[in-house]
Amino acid sequence: MENYFRKDRSKILLTDANIIATNIANYMDDKNKFDYEIEKKSEEGGYRIIVFDTMGTVINDSNKSDIGKIYIIPEVIDTLKKKDHTVLRKKERRFYSCASILNQKSEKIGAVLIVSSAEEIFSVLDEIRKKLFLITIFTCAIIFVLAFFIANLIMEPLKKILAVLEKISAGQLDQRIEIKNKNEFAQLASSFNKMTNKLAQIENTREEFVSNVSHELKTPLSAIKVLTESMLNEKDIPLDIYREFLSDINSEIDRMTNIVNDLLTLVKLDKKRFPLNISDTNLNNMLENIIKRLTPLADKKNIELEFTCNKNIILQADEMKLSLAISNLIDNGIKYTPSGGKVKINIDSDENFAYITVQDNGIGINESEQEKIFERFYRIDKTRDRETGGTGLGLSITNSTIIMHNGNIKLTSDEGLGTTFVITIPLKCAKQNM
Repeated sequence: MENYFRKDRSKILLTDANIIATNIANYMDDKNKFDYEIEKKSEEGGYRIIVFDTMGTVINDSNKSDIGKIYIIPEVIDTLKKKDHTVLRKKERRFYSCASILNQKSEKIGAVLIVSSAEEIFSVLDEIRKKLFLITIFTCAIIFVLAFFIANLIMEPLKKILAVLEKISAGQLDQRIEIKNKNEFAQLASSFNKMTNKLAQIENTREEFVSNVSHELKTPLSAIKVLTESMLNEKDIPLDIYREFLSDINSEIDRMTNIVNDLLTLVKLDKKRFPLNISDTNLNNMLENIIKRLTPLADKKNIELEFTCNKNIILQADEMKLSLAISNLIDNGIKYTPSGGKVKINIDSDENFAYITVQDNGIGINESEQEKIFERFYRIDKTRDRETGGTGLGLSITNSTIIMHNGNIKLTSDEGLGTTFVITIPLKCAKQNM
């Protein structure tokens, strides 16, 4: 604003100085006209007019106080030597505007200096500065209040999140953050609640897993205890009964061994300490060997194993582990298919994936239980599973093995009609598993 006022005032004063210089150039020798012109313009403009000759001597002054005196004024010297200009002296709060007086030959014969007060401009600027200062203080106060308010808005949800975090770290996994708005904090709270739900789910799974392991191991231990107590309490036990009891004890020990071995396998798979020995594997030969190995089990139940393949399929896989995973599916198909039924195995592939389908016409799986089928120790029919010697871990091991091969397994089933498992596995195993 100061620059604007300075430039505007400078233009006006320089224009006035040039007009005065032009008017008095023709009658500088006429004292009356000369004096009249100077006094008239001084009154109209409200400023002092001083006329100098080329030597810096005052030849006329609207105040009539400095006529005849010699002044060395920078603005006058610059004008006589160079060009017309205006200067604002801030300390004096005055404008000095000087214009050359030219004769008819355009020769400099003197200079007109206008001295005008800048007090009005500085008064306006001082007033504006005061108001700006007040506005600045007021604005800072508002900003401080808003910053305090916004800080509270930000800190309040963070404090709530921190409070919930402390409770969760203390083991209270049922804690959740209440979501009221739809801002970034609400998104953070939502993600946090999902994480907490996952932690609670993991904790529930862990507790359920421990409970299931305890139950599974307790059953054969209880049977062994009953059988040994019977043998200890009975006298003169016939040899055939003695052998029968020992055979039952041996079966229960085998069952416990299978459970422990399956648990160790799952732990290794979970912790990824069970590296895959990847090699080029002929899927056709693998399935033929699996079927050959399981055919005696199928023949005992009068169940037909039907294997079909449309092409020779080579994939990169851990043949032993993948063979175990597929064997579990076919073995389950045999176990849960009534006598006289059929288990179909089909393999196929495209450019990127191999597809292994195991389909039976057995008891099927209820829709409500299909999502739980890969959970550890989950059984559809516990009585039947105990009769078949299952540990309830086979499908979980199968699922983990397929996932380690970057594949997936899906099932479709109708209760009473049968179940179909479809394994999709890449022909080329990912590098991280190699």
